[in-house]
Amino acid sequence: MTYAFPHDELKPLTKTFTDSLSELGNLKLEYLPEQYKGSALSLIESLSSLVVLGNQTEFEKGVFWLSENLTFDVDARINLFECNIRVLGGLVSAHILATDSTKNRLVQGTYKNQLLDLAENLGRRFLPAFDTPTGLPYAWINLKYGVMENETTETSTSGCGSLILEMGALSRLTGDPRFESAALHALRKLWSMRSSLNLLGTTLDVVTGEWIEHSSGIGAGVDSFYEYLLKAHILFGRDEFWRMFQSAYIAVQRYFRHGPWYHEADMRTGKSTYWQLTSLQAFWPGLQVLVGDIPAANLSHREFYYVWKKYGVLPERYLLDHMMLHPTEKYYPLRPEFAESTFYLYQATKDPWYMEVGELIVDSLNLYTRVEGGFASIRDVTSMELEDHQHSFFLSETCKYLYLLYDDSFLGDRNYIFTTEGHPLPVLSSWREKLPETYIPSNWTYVKSEEQVKRASAMSMRVCPATALECGQGQPRVESACHIPDSRADHRCFNDDDCGVDSSNCRRRSCSLAGYCGQWLFI
Repeated sequence: MTYAFPHDELKPLTKTFTDSLSELGNLKLEYLPEQYKGSALSLIESLSSLVVLGNQTEFEKGVFWLSENLTFDVDARINLFECNIRVLGGLVSAHILATDSTKNRLVQGTYKNQLLDLAENLGRRFLPAFDTPTGLPYAWINLKYGVMENETTETSTSGCGSLILEMGALSRLTGDPRFESAALHALRKLWSMRSSLNLLGTTLDVVTGEWIEHSSGIGAGVDSFYEYLLKAHILFGRDEFWRMFQSAYIAVQRYFRHGPWYHEADMRTGKSTYWQLTSLQAFWPGLQVLVGDIPAANLSHREFYYVWKKYGVLPERYLLDHMMLHPTEKYYPLRPEFAESTFYLYQATKDPWYMEVGELIVDSLNLYTRVEGGFASIRDVTSMELEDHQHSFFLSETCKYLYLLYDDSFLGDRNYIFTTEGHPLPVLSSWREKLPETYIPSNWTYVKSEEQVKRASAMSMRVCPATALECGQGQPRVESACHIPDSRADHRCFNDDDCGVDSSNCRRRSCSLAGYCGQWLFI
């Protein structure tokens, strides 16, 4: 607010700003508008974070400044996906939080749905992007003039399959079905393009409906597609979304998973293509928590934890087959995914070890990225050289999930799902076809009470082995936070999937040539 407002994002090293909304996803920096002066992107992204932190005064100031000053009638070419999750999602979520009658967050009678009006205006500007032979939207659209002449027809799976939460919520709030209908039609078309293995590629052509890149995984270009299938089921209650997600999740586990890691594979054959870990994949354990697959979530989370510990932060890309950093993608742009999964796993297990992980993340951010003008991205994790950019998602997601890890009182009286940009949307019965028992409030949110006794974990007590250790008469047993037993009591195995996770050091066990589970990779 001091150095960058009302522009889009902060440059913390030089204490200036960048009007970056048109640049998001635009690696070649083409068609940049000369007259664009920003849309207060970081403020829009911060509104829900201010509510989570309990800063009602700044939330109110932000709401009314946007109400009076924000306009989308600008000659700016924007990425539909990025603008949807950041701007539309931020406005819709902030409107819901502003109109929560139980909280009285704004001065009574002063808010007249201005944020919703802005969101509806933006949603209407999105609709021309969906005017394609397939119904799959263009990746880029000009906010003032619609789809530009000779616009690229290439988009990503995330780009056309991760619009349903924000646009669906907008339809429910405005009563205009066009937004949800467009997003739903695109999602159904995308799902119809899956291979016989229930896998989808990474990029495709919105005009021909043909795949461009057949290699796929759970990282960049595909990640939020899986996330939105499950969260759309939770938010809107459609069994259709659950059936899609269940089929897709099983396919991911079958063709992408290798022990605790997830490599990439060809959607047509299931054969592995790229063996790499990317920082965006760190969202996956959090999604697995929502499915209830806690052991698998914990297993993957531990591997990201080891990489974080090794480098001090999580590098953008790590080559699993060479066990080394990617030569050109050594940066860490303050991404939130590892903190997000840590928050979800703590909510699911109440294991205090995850709070220790959160403390590690906070310490790293303060040590390596904090500067006088804000928090700077890291250009190279080997040298900790900084880059003059603080992405808006740092305030929207990274800070929010770290705060919720230690103070989850915001979740106390209502069920929320978080969009891929960290914006909370309440699970309302009026939005649903039906409300499954799985997501009733008593099972969904959990707030710590002062009377609750913290349960010790094997990781925090350095206990090993810790599958069933008696702590003393009358004391509860300590259970390992990470132990996964082998599938057979005699530890025999046919492949690595039959082997679990060792309780003493939380490392994955593998199957030897002789057919026994053990830590053969570390001998």
